[in-house]
Amino acid sequence: MQKTILITGCSSGIGLDAAHGMRERGWTVFAACRRRVDCDRLRAQGFVSPLMDYTDSETLRSGLEDVLEHTGGRLDVLFNNGAHGLPGAVEDVSTDGLRAIFESNVFGWHELTRQVIPVMRAQGHGRIIQNSSILGFVSFPWRGAYVATKHAIEGLTDTMRVELRDSGINVVLIEPGPITSKIREKAIPHFEQYVDWKNSALRDRYEQSLLKRLYESSGPDRFELPASAVTAKLIHACESKHPHPRYYVTIPTHLGGVLKRVLTTRAIDRILARLR
Repeated sequence: MQKTILITGCSSGIGLDAAHGMRERGWTVFAACRRRVDCDRLRAQGFVSPLMDYTDSETLRSGLEDVLEHTGGRLDVLFNNGAHGLPGAVEDVSTDGLRAIFESNVFGWHELTRQVIPVMRAQGHGRIIQNSSILGFVSFPWRGAYVATKHAIEGLTDTMRVELRDSGINVVLIEPGPITSKIREKAIPHFEQYVDWKNSALRDRYEQSLLKRLYESSGPDRFELPASAVTAKLIHACESKHPHPRYYVTIPTHLGGVLKRVLTTRAIDRILARLR
C-alpha cells in the first residue's frame, strides 16, 4: 500500500518541489494550494490537488475530506508548509497585518493539524511535519511578524511532540535558512497593505535597505540553496524509522543554532544589528 502525504502551499517553491520529490519516491501525494488556478495546474501534472487555504476553514475541512475519500480514511504524513511573509519594522506593522499573518501562518496550521490528529490516532501512526525556519529561533530585523509566527509554530510543535509521544504520531520541525522561492515577491502585497513606511521614524532605513531588497532582485542570497534541499530533509523525516525532532537546512541555520548555544543574547543582538 502506497504511503500518503498531504502537502500544503504547493503552488511554487518548497511545496512544489516536495510534491514532485515525494511522488518520485513512490508516495501518493496530495498537493494542496490556496488558489484554484494553481490546483488546476497541478492536476494537469497528475496530482490530486485539493483547494486548501489556511485562512478559510471551509476549504481546510473540505480539502481534508477530499484527501481522506481518496485514501479510504487514512493519512500517513501532513506537511504544513504554506505561509507568507510581512516585512517591516515591528513598530510599523499594523495590528491587522499581524492578525492576518497569524491566520495563515499559525492558526490555519493549527486548525488543519487538529483535524488530522484524530485520523492518525485512529490508525495508530502518522507524522506531522512543520516547515519552520531559522527565524523560528533567531530574530532577524525587519522580519518581526514572520519571526513571531515561526516562533509560535516552534512552541506549538515542541509541545505537541511531547504530548503525542505515546500516540504513534511523530512531530517534526524542518528549519530552513535561505531557500530559492517566491516568498519575497509574494510578501510585497502584504507589505504594501499593512506597513506605512513613508510615515515611519525609520523611513531612511527602509529606503537604504528593505525597499531595495524587497523590490530589486539581486540574485540568490549568499548560502541560498534550492528547494530540493528541504525535500531531502522531508524524505528523511517521512521515511526514517526514527525521524529527528528537527532538521536544519542551509549553513546559516546550522550557524544560528551554534550561536544560540554559545553566545549571550547581547552578543547575538550585536551580530543581528548589522543586518539592518
